[in-house]
This record gives sequence, C-alpha cells and structure tokens, in this order.
Amino acid sequence: MIDTPTRRVVLQAGVFAAGSLLLVDGSVAQAPLAPTPACHDGDDRTMAQTEGPYFKPASPERTELFEEGMAGQPIELVGFVFTRACKPLAGALLDFWQADDKGRYDNSGFRLRGHQFSDAEGRYRLRSIVPGIYPGRTRHIHVKVQPRGGPVLTTQLYFPGEPKNRSDDLFRKELLLRTAKNSGSLAGRFDFVVA
Repeated sequence: MIDTPTRRVVLQAGVFAAGSLLLVDGSVAQAPLAPTPACHDGDDRTMAQTEGPYFKPASPERTELFEEGMAGQPIELVGFVFTRACKPLAGALLDFWQADDKGRYDNSGFRLRGHQFSDAEGRYRLRSIVPGIYPGRTRHIHVKVQPRGGPVLTTQLYFPGEPKNRSDDLFRKELLLRTAKNSGSLAGRFDFVVA
C-alpha cells in the first residue's frame, strides 16, 4: 500500500487519540505511550497463545473490571484493534479475564471478567487491577479478540520488568504491554493486529 499524506494523517490522529485516552481523569500516565507493535502495512497478526483453564463464556459487557474496595494496583489499559493492513477495526469484540492481586481467578462468578467492543476508531479501554502471580506463571491478562465475522485471536498480555517472566514457559516478549506509572496507578497500552 502507498503511504499517502492522507493515510499518514489518519494514522497519526489514531495514535494521538489512543495516547489521549491515557489522560482520562488524570488517573494514569501524563504522556502518551508508544503503540505496540508500531503499525505498518502487512504486519504479522498478534501472537496467539493458549486460552488456559479459566475462560468463562458470557462475561458481562463492561470496560471497568475494577470494583470499589478491590485490592491491587489500578491499571488502565488502552489501544487499538488493527487489520494486518494497519486499518482500525470498529466493533471488534475484546473479552478480558484475569486473576486477582493474589493470583486467584473467580470461577463461580464474573469478577475481573468482561467483554467490550472497539469504538468507531478501533479503540478500546479497560480499567482493572494488575493481576497477581501464581505458581508457574508470571503476571498476565487473558484476552480474546474477534473482528466482526472474523476468526478469534486468543492471547495473553504480559508486564515488563517482572522477575517471573524469565521462568514462565508461556511468556513472550512480543506480548509485552507498554507501561507508565503515575501516582500509584499504572497506564498500559497494547495494539492488537488481527487477521
């Protein structure tokens, strides 16, 4: 695809918009985070990983997994869903699930589980907590991403600088979030590239 001035402006506007999401309510990082991965035409899709044993279908639709009084460090995760041609995808389903700050999953209810859809510009925003670790695993957030009528991508997102990253056989650096701290909160960014 030819890189035209119009195309550059649209992509730059999208990157700015995603960066602007990090300024919501002053609760997260003050500066925009770089996209992950940087989007180019013909990108490989985001690496797939195992679903694991704790997925539950029919999670509630919501962007806020964080609940009042919940233990753990708050995190606000933002980004885009792109095609391999670097076009933002509106209406893509994103289903997130994770452990609590002690490394436990809620298998009887839907605590720290929820799904949402990317907006008209392909953006998503999730407010949650940083998950805890449990034997054999580093910190991670599970996600399924599905464009309308397309195949489901199941993967996991990881946190930079975690000592357990080295000993977790599932950890992949290609799935690292970009993060920044601000007043006890954590801002994160990850852009998904789907088929």
